[in-house]
Amino acid sequence: MSSFPEGFLWGGATAANQIEGAWDADGKGPSVDDHYTGGSATTPRRITPVLDPQAAYPNHEAVDFYHRYQDDIALLAGMGFTAYRMSIAWSRIFPNGDDDTPNEAGLQFYDRVFAELARFGITPIVTISHYEMPYALVERYGGWGSRALVDLYCRYAEVLFRRYGSRVKYWLTFNEINAAMMPFGAYLSLGLMLPEGVDDPSARFQALHHQLVASARVVAMARRLIPDVHMGCMIAYMDVQPLTCHPDDVIAAQQADQVRNLLCGDVQVRGAYPAFAQRYFRDNGISIVTDPLDAEELRGGCVDFYTFSYYMSTCVSASADGATSPGNPVGGVSNPYLETSDWGWQIDPAGLRWTLNHLYGRYQIPLMVVENGLGAVDEPDAAGVVHDAYRVAYLQAHVDAMRQAVDDGVDLVGYTTWAPIDCVSASTGEMRKRYGFIYVDKHDDGSGSLRRVPKDSYDWYKGVIAANGA
Repeated sequence: MSSFPEGFLWGGATAANQIEGAWDADGKGPSVDDHYTGGSATTPRRITPVLDPQAAYPNHEAVDFYHRYQDDIALLAGMGFTAYRMSIAWSRIFPNGDDDTPNEAGLQFYDRVFAELARFGITPIVTISHYEMPYALVERYGGWGSRALVDLYCRYAEVLFRRYGSRVKYWLTFNEINAAMMPFGAYLSLGLMLPEGVDDPSARFQALHHQLVASARVVAMARRLIPDVHMGCMIAYMDVQPLTCHPDDVIAAQQADQVRNLLCGDVQVRGAYPAFAQRYFRDNGISIVTDPLDAEELRGGCVDFYTFSYYMSTCVSASADGATSPGNPVGGVSNPYLETSDWGWQIDPAGLRWTLNHLYGRYQIPLMVVENGLGAVDEPDAAGVVHDAYRVAYLQAHVDAMRQAVDDGVDLVGYTTWAPIDCVSASTGEMRKRYGFIYVDKHDDGSGSLRRVPKDSYDWYKGVIAANGA
């Protein structure tokens, strides 16, 4: 059995808003997530401009990584991590997003985190903005709908580059930037406060355009400020396959793949909007305003490597035939050949191999899988240990699929699972939906000791890393 390339980066991925907690500590301002209530698979999370004293806000405490980072990083190191994908909370650095000066206490927190990672030889991969922006930017500017956020984001990124550039060489500009393709991304990703039940595609794509320009500008800036820097994009790859071999289904799948998955990657890797975007905008009545210099900036800010999340696949059909896929955040039709997770996400390891070949054939730059995991209900036994053979089976199948893609010739350089430690679910706000190798005693009602206990999958992943995936 072949192994992965020498120097392959093995680790896990988290987001500041989902693990740190300490939402108002040491000068941190409220973020969009801090105004997001808890929910479930059947009850949507609510956006509350004014905090509701009767509501639960799970991101406020999360799993308290802010006060437990040393112990948590030691647990990650115990698995042999060589990489850790993390994000920085924008509202911890600029509490309101447009403050005159950065918050030194916030900067010092990440100084300590990076020092601890260095102590264990773990390479940080840092997402500059991971579904987290200061809430004041929503109130004052209307989120990314305002072009003013391009300059504010770039100022924030420059502070990070100058402070941490000697210790961080891998940067991702935005998490799952293509979430703007879907109505659910309007608030969390873009900070747009659209009326409940109302979608405005032109507003979403205008805000996305501002993010794409900001990403390109920041990539160019990083190359001026940081020697040997590696700048990447991060796409939520929602693999789309035709339900049948009917030509109409094949075309429907191609068009869905283009818009959901390839549009943003093409802009960030190739430096320009793809031709199919113009037809999509025209057919859907989408209009955006651009600056004359935008095209030049997009060309000058292409990324060095491409990263993506992969959890599932979905099918599409040009007809109404077939059952819809419940729980799938992007909709679609159920694939009758696949099993489904507790949250309705269809499990498709072969789809990861297909995706890796698809992306590498299109872009020919190094790839990383920076999110992949199984959300499940984990029940500790009498000794407090979770026996999660189902998670091992899911991850093992996806590691095998990556190995096959490497044998196919794909330049895959890293893999960080989501998430190595239980955290708040972004989509539902639940703790019940667990992904980690490490169980956190925290529950949806806010109770729990926050005690950390390795699951069976912890030792399995330790073995995978030690053998370099062989």
